[in-house]
Amino acid sequence: MAKKVAGSLKLQVPAGKANPSPPVGPALGQRGINIMEFCKAFNARTQEMEVGVPTPVIITYYTDKSFTMEIKTAPASYYLKKAAGLKSASKTPGKATAGTVTVAQLREIAEAKMKDLNANDVESAMNIIAGSARSMGIEVKG
Repeated sequence: MAKKVAGSLKLQVPAGKANPSPPVGPALGQRGINIMEFCKAFNARTQEMEVGVPTPVIITYYTDKSFTMEIKTAPASYYLKKAAGLKSASKTPGKATAGTVTVAQLREIAEAKMKDLNANDVESAMNIIAGSARSMGIEVKG
């Protein structure tokens, strides 16, 4: 018999740095999820990634206090800021340019995010990432 789903939860946790302190601990604790078990499992599954990368995770928890997690790729904004060498995006996107990325960098980001994007090919994924870049005030060059 299948387990009964109690709910789901979305968190963004730095890769390899999950610990019971806020915001992770309270979010899991109030839902009855074993915090240390989550932290160990998350850190083990993200050890291949660069430490500290913001990693979205969707946690589905069940009535028997067990859980499953689906780890996503880092947000496009993280990759775009890293490629453009920025600390933060433009304060006035559309008016002021914060930085630039090349088409090659755009393709690299699109390929990395492909499994999480709603796109059929890399060209479509590049258009999605280019839209994110424009909304952050990052110009796409050549």
